[in-house]
Amino acid sequence: FAIEVISTSGDRILDRPLSEVGGKGLFTKEIEAALLDDRIDLAVHSSKDMATAIPDGLAISAFLPREDVRDAFIGRSGRTIAGLPEGATVGSASLRRQALLKRQRPDLNVINFRGNVQSRLRKLEEGQVDATLLALAGLNRMDMSHVATDILDVAAFPPAPGQGAICIESRIGDTRIETLVAAIAHAETTDALTAERAFLAELDGSCRTPIAAHATRHEDGTLTLHGMILTPDGAGMHETRRSGLVTDAETIGRLAGRDVLEAAGPGFFDGWAK
Repeated sequence: FAIEVISTSGDRILDRPLSEVGGKGLFTKEIEAALLDDRIDLAVHSSKDMATAIPDGLAISAFLPREDVRDAFIGRSGRTIAGLPEGATVGSASLRRQALLKRQRPDLNVINFRGNVQSRLRKLEEGQVDATLLALAGLNRMDMSHVATDILDVAAFPPAPGQGAICIESRIGDTRIETLVAAIAHAETTDALTAERAFLAELDGSCRTPIAAHATRHEDGTLTLHGMILTPDGAGMHETRRSGLVTDAETIGRLAGRDVLEAAGPGFFDGWAK
């Protein structure tokens, strides 16, 4: 294999929130263009960066075994969210994390905070913020989980859809690549991500909306999805839990999405989901 490293707009534009400059597609569009132009044969993505609508001619052909889905809290002036002093500043680029933080601690000053792991940790050390949050999966992959001062409970602080999972994207009909990636496709992760992405699709979700989802496959052949939507200030929240046969993973996700939309009522996303 020859590895082609492609720098994306999401990697380069660090001074503005993703919601203002194009959302999740910033991390995928240059890579997908290379796929469509036959410059590369397969693409490797973080699943939570993948928009629900994939360009014509492309498809997600495999999900790798999922890492830990939880968020890691890294505090300088407090080791936990509850332990932060009143009015502390917390940096996060994720609208989901921002909303969940504000829901738990309305007094916190939550600011947009982008960059790679090392740059965020450097800014934290310099005192630009009192704390930040990162995906534990990324820290584990970089052998840096020791920097976490707390690991957040997945029930109270659910992850983004697809968090912790790497996916492979390829051209539809490219049987040579499909055969190769079939050998590394992980069924349990595929089932979970099918439900989570269906939930996201039902909500027409993106980086512009605080959405959380976590699906779990059980030994008896069933799957449970915990889904949540929030307002950016964390004051409004609707959640649901749906279970069913693992073969109905997509339907479970779609129905869960409808559950929270019905509970939220018309206009829930109006005004701020832009």
